[in-house]
Amino acid sequence: MARGEALTDQDRLPWLLKLHEVIQRERSSGSHALVVCSALKRLYRQILLNGSKAFAASSSQDQDIQPSAYPDVFFLFLHGDYDLIYQRMVARRGHYMKADLLRSQFDALEPPLADENVLSLDIRRSLTDMAMVVEKHFISLKMTPAVL
Repeated sequence: MARGEALTDQDRLPWLLKLHEVIQRERSSGSHALVVCSALKRLYRQILLNGSKAFAASSSQDQDIQPSAYPDVFFLFLHGDYDLIYQRMVARRGHYMKADLLRSQFDALEPPLADENVLSLDIRRSLTDMAMVVEKHFISLKMTPAVL
């Protein structure tokens, strides 16, 4: 991405599998954590939850591993309009991802569906407002977040 090239599914796979390991480690220890990444596609979110088992499910017509199978894991979906995100990207300095790659991100995006245990946040809100929404969500689930 630093070279201005969009990542492929193959580029992302080792990273997603590693994050799956982190999520499973935290779940099995009884910890509460926030793992932050850009899981643009449904398959990526399934890999985060199910590791390599997600491939068997995605290749089978009869079977689909649903992200909601883990009620203790939910996804935050930060959504916003292309122009606003592009403006914010152009304004930031020293970031590895160039603003010109944003179109590829929007093209790849498969917004989470209701069955994916998702909390949607509009990026027009302030960071404080979004953090309060997330905190209230955690409290309603009787969870205490920790950041990894």
